[in-house]
Formats: sequence, structure tokens, C-alpha cells
Amino acid sequence: MRKIKTILIATVLLGIYAISASADDNFLTGDSKLACEATMCLSTGTRPNECQPSIQKFFSIKMKKPGDTIKERLKFLKKCPSSNDSSEMQALVVAIANGAGQCDAASLNSELQQTFDDGNGGYLGIIIGNQLPGYCNIYLNNQYVQFGDSMPKYVGLPERGGLWVNASDYDLMLAAYNARVAQEDAAKASAQNNN
Repeated sequence: MRKIKTILIATVLLGIYAISASADDNFLTGDSKLACEATMCLSTGTRPNECQPSIQKFFSIKMKKPGDTIKERLKFLKKCPSSNDSSEMQALVVAIANGAGQCDAASLNSELQQTFDDGNGGYLGIIIGNQLPGYCNIYLNNQYVQFGDSMPKYVGLPERGGLWVNASDYDLMLAAYNARVAQEDAAKASAQNNN
């Protein structure tokens, strides 16, 4: 069922792009073309090589303040004529502008790091939060976005070294996490028994 939904979404996006691309039998060029391609390419976890120019253009838009970067990326995506075709498309380009490049496992592991201490100012370590930021929830759960096996999932507990992984790596990483935690617990129990 999920595969059928992915195919339907891709077909809808390609159809929208095709309709937008044809005006008097002329195809879009320049930023309009790149914006439409970026919208399609950033709506899936599997990106063909043809996506490289549009994705490169999207991520090259960087301003000093993160909020300004998001605004400029949104302006770029809105250059695609179909970006305003429906409320769903408008929500999609807003979700992409806010979440693309920030909601993969590596970015979440970096962004959600928090230092924790013993309550007396002593450093104990770093934890990685297990709650998706709001912009990632909106981006990853948009009806037109399909990430499949690259969708990030959280393994473990924050206080026990949990982290974000791609869905395709989840089972392997969960097994490794559980083995590490079991080993840590056994070592702790052994130390307590020896005291």
C-alpha cells in the first residue's frame, strides 16, 4: 500500500511539473525549472543524479541568519508555477524550505545534542534528544513527501546513548544498542557485587 501511495505521489508531482513546464509548448528554464525540480527531488529520500543541479541551487542559498535562509529558500521554491496550485502544494514548499537538509539522521544527531551534568556543575556527557523538531514533523509527515528507508528513526533512550538512524539501518542499530546497554548493565552489576 505504501509503495502504491509513493508511486501516486510521484505521478502527481511529475504531472504538476509537466503542466507547469508547458506553456505554449515551451519548457521552463532557469530558476523556475530548478525550483520545480527541487520541489520534486526534495520530496523523496531517493534522488536521481538529475536532481543534483536543483538541489545544489537550493542548498547554495545561505544567509547569515537561519530564518533568512529559510525565507530565501522559500522564495526560490515559489518560483515554480505549481507551488501555489493548491493549499497542499503551498504546505509542501513551506515544509521543504523549513526541513530539507535538517531532518536526516546525521543532522538530527547534531542538532539535538544536549550537554548534561550531575546537578553540581560536573560534566557527565552529551545526550541526543528523541523528539523531532516541529519543522521536521511537518516536513517528514507531509502527504507529498516520501522518504521510505531514509526516514529517520530513534534508537534507544536519550540517557543511555540513543541516537537517530535511517530506517534502513534501524534493526542493525537497535541490536547493537541493546548489546551495548546489556554489556554496560552487566559491568555495573558486576562492579556492585564486587563492592
